[in-house]
Formats: sequence, structure tokens, C-alpha cells
Amino acid sequence: MNPADPQQLPDDVDALKAMIAAAHAREALADQQRLVLEAEIAAHEAAIAQMNAAKVADAEKIARLESIVAMLKRAQFGTRSEKLRIDPLDAEQMAFVFDELQTGLGEIRAERDKRAGTAAPRPPRPRKGFAPHLERIEQIIEPEVPADCVGLEAVRIGEDVSERLDVTPAKFRVIVTRRPKYAYRRADGEDRIVQAPAPDHLIAGGIPTEALLAQVAVSKYADGLPLYRQEEIYARDGVELDRSLMAQWMGRIGFELEPLAQYVLHTIKQGERVFADETRLPTLAPGSGKVKTAWLWAYARDDRPFGGSGPPMVAYRFEDSRSGDCVARHLDGYRGILQVDGYAAYNRLGKDRGANDAMTLAGCWAHARRKFFDLHASDGSPFTGAVVKTMAPLWAIEEEIRGHGAELRASIRAERSRPIVAELFAMLDRELPRLSGKSKLAEIIRYTLSRRAAFERFLADGRIEIDSNIVERAIRPQTITRKNALFAGSDGGGRAWATIATLLTTAKMNGVDPNAWLTQTLERIASGWPNSQIADLMPWNFRP
Repeated sequence: MNPADPQQLPDDVDALKAMIAAAHAREALADQQRLVLEAEIAAHEAAIAQMNAAKVADAEKIARLESIVAMLKRAQFGTRSEKLRIDPLDAEQMAFVFDELQTGLGEIRAERDKRAGTAAPRPPRPRKGFAPHLERIEQIIEPEVPADCVGLEAVRIGEDVSERLDVTPAKFRVIVTRRPKYAYRRADGEDRIVQAPAPDHLIAGGIPTEALLAQVAVSKYADGLPLYRQEEIYARDGVELDRSLMAQWMGRIGFELEPLAQYVLHTIKQGERVFADETRLPTLAPGSGKVKTAWLWAYARDDRPFGGSGPPMVAYRFEDSRSGDCVARHLDGYRGILQVDGYAAYNRLGKDRGANDAMTLAGCWAHARRKFFDLHASDGSPFTGAVVKTMAPLWAIEEEIRGHGAELRASIRAERSRPIVAELFAMLDRELPRLSGKSKLAEIIRYTLSRRAAFERFLADGRIEIDSNIVERAIRPQTITRKNALFAGSDGGGRAWATIATLLTTAKMNGVDPNAWLTQTLERIASGWPNSQIADLMPWNFRP
């Protein structure tokens, strides 16, 4: 029946009422269903809006963090001129902030992926691949055979290959050495007993292998892990190694390696140019229980920036004093270029000696720049900002000529760097008379002007670097170790520290695994390696 057709409507009033009531009921049901549907649509739209808002918030958050990460990357890895545009951060603080930002990005992405119900696909990050010497453990995951393909021949048409980096925690093991004894009954009736001699070890009668000694030394002096922390780590594996026992081992290693460290310093002094720097090394004073201030002096050689082929190296020496007598003694006999910061103890090396017995002192522009930069960060004066900005191109030029020969470097500096340096000193000469003599800026300007000859020396000699960052980078790991260990336990501990760190840092500078080098070297020393062949033990001559 079609209710819209009047001819089909019933004549009975009750039937007509029932039909109208049914129509109203259907309309009410339709209205109810429409309201439910509209509510569901509104709920979905709200959810979509919330998700979109979350995505926008995440995107903004990620963009903000990524911009900070990019800034820190420029600060840590960018060119010198880029570094000048941001506030200076301590290298360790920068690394910490950088890691924390990356962790924050990872948390945001994980939260976003969880809301999406699956990991959001990201474009593959290009990488060089894992080192070829790493062990490969292959696993082949075969697919299940579809029900409608059982019994059919399968043709392999390709495969997808992925690699992930795995690690097996360091595992202790015990080397059991058995030396059988044999008795021979001779014809004369006398028995003869024979047994292979015990192998030589660095710690005679002790428990450590040379590999364990190397592990402890590298962990402390190259990775900044104090002995008390190593003691805790080893205890988790059920191995009890008392820190005082390990400290005695390090003293023995320092004693055995001292001739090698002396050889490194001797080789450094044969170079055309040496970098020098020093850092505090708090040391426990004997008998008093108090901590005194001792010093770790660092001397580095790296000829690669001016095209030299010699290996890079660094030597540390432990001293109670920061006196110039220390560096004079360490560098006795050296006649070349000494590149240093502005510490006054170095100045006497170019003045107190006779004309034929003096070093050529070269200044560190980074040290001067840092003074102006720090002052600009605190007072924001236009002049300090202008000085820093004027200096910036000098480092850009250095990046271009790094690794080229000394003559070419000097030629380019004469053409491009000399006018910049001349303008800088002209700026300082003009500004100084306008300042109060007691102001911080006047002090910094006087410092720079008084060392003008040392600062300008790099312009005419391509062997000289614009700064002494090479030795500052070499000394930085020791400041980290010092911070973690708090202090050296004794003068002997400080000397062992300097000796071991000399060789491990030199190994790293030459791209050599310090653990592998030290293990091999300790084994050779234990076996009676001749002093006449000490050069073969140097890290730059290491062969696995």
C-alpha cells in the first residue's frame, strides 16, 4: 500500500489512525537514528581534530627540537665562523644537551607512533654500513606456504636483506695453564724431570692477563671510567676485583710504559712545531689526607695540517708545579716553534734563552677570540661583537688551506688573512684610548696587543696553526677522566696517569684501537722486548 495515494487509504477511521501512528513511529525512529549518527560523526570529527592537533603539536615540537639540534651540531661540528654566531658551550655540556634533545625527539616519535597504532614509516637514513670485520650471524626467515600453494614448486625471485647491530656484553673467562711434569729414567739410574717453563707475565704470579690489564687501563685513562666504577661493573658479573688491587696494576703498567712515553716526548721534540697546554690534576698529598693541586702538562705534535706525513702524538707529564721551569725541562733541547695560549710561563722560553737557544713562540687566536666572545656574551657591547665578527673569516680561510703545504698556506694567508689581522689590531689601537684603564675590555685589548708578534707569526709561516686547538683536544679527555675520578691518589698515581694516557691518547690520534695496542705491547714487554726496538712498540707502528 502506498500511503501517498489517497485511493489506497482505508475508509475505516481506526485503521487510518493506526496507519498515521505507525508513520509517526517510523519518523521518530528515523530522527533518533539520525541523532545517533550525527553524534557519532561529531565524535569522530572531534577525535580527528584532536589527532590533527596532536600531530601539529608534535610537528611543532619536533621542528623546534630539531632546530636546536641543528644549532648544536653547527656549534660542535660546523666551521669556526658558524661557531661564532651562537653562545659558547662547554664541550661536555654541549654533548649532554645534544644527547638529551635526541632522546626527547625519540620519545615524541614513539608516542606519535603509539597513537597511530603502528610505527610511522620514515625514509631510510643513509649510512656507510657496518665495518666489514664485524662478525655476521645470518638468520633466514622463510615464509609460510599458502594453503592453495602446498605441493607446488616455489621459485626464489629475490630477497630483502637488513642488518642490525648487536652486542655481547664483555665476558670474563679463566685461562687455565697446565704444565705437565715428566720423569725420565735414564740408564745410569738417575731420574730426570722435565717441565715447560712458565710463560712470562707482566704481573708475575698475579691473576690478570695482559688483556685484562689493558681493559682496566683503557677504561680508566681513555674512557674516563674510574676504578671504583669498574669494580662495581665487574661485580655484576660475579668477578671481585678490588679497586686497590687494580690501582697497583696501573702503577706497574705505568712503570713498564715510562720508556715508551719518554720516546714519544723525544719524538715530539724532533718536530718543527710543538703545541703545549696544561690542566689541573688534583692529587692526594701524602700523609695529610688533603688534596693538593698538581698539573698535567701536554705536548702535542701533528704535522698533517701543513701537509706533513709524520704521525700525530701527544705526551703528558705530571708535575707539582705550573712553573715555567717545568716546560723548560720538558722541552730541553727543542729549538722549533712552540704554539701556546697566553700563559706567561711560556713567554720566558722565547726571551730568557740566548739568541741561538730560543724557541719561536706562536700565539693562539682562539684564546684571544674566546676572551672577546665571553665579554660580548656578558655585556653585548657592539665593539666586542664587531671584533668577533671581524675575526670569523680567519677560520674560514684556515679550513680551505688545511692539509696544504706550508708555502701555499703562507701565500694565501699573506693575501687574504693579513689584511684582516691588520684591521683587527687597528680597531684595538683606536678603541683602547677611549676606555677606562681598569675596564675588562681594556685588559683584554692590552693582552692582545702585547702579544701581537706571536699572534701575527702564523701569517708568514705556513707551519704554524691559527690556534692551539690540537693540544686542547688532546688534553680534553684527561679533564673528563679527572672529573670522574676526582683526583689522583698520589704523585706516583699522577705519573702513571700521565704515562699511560700519553700512549693511549696517541693510539687514538692515529686511529689505532688502544685496547688492542696495549694488550699486544704488554705481552711483548712481558716477554722481554729489547729496548733497542722500542720504536716498533709505538702506537703509530702497530700491526694487529
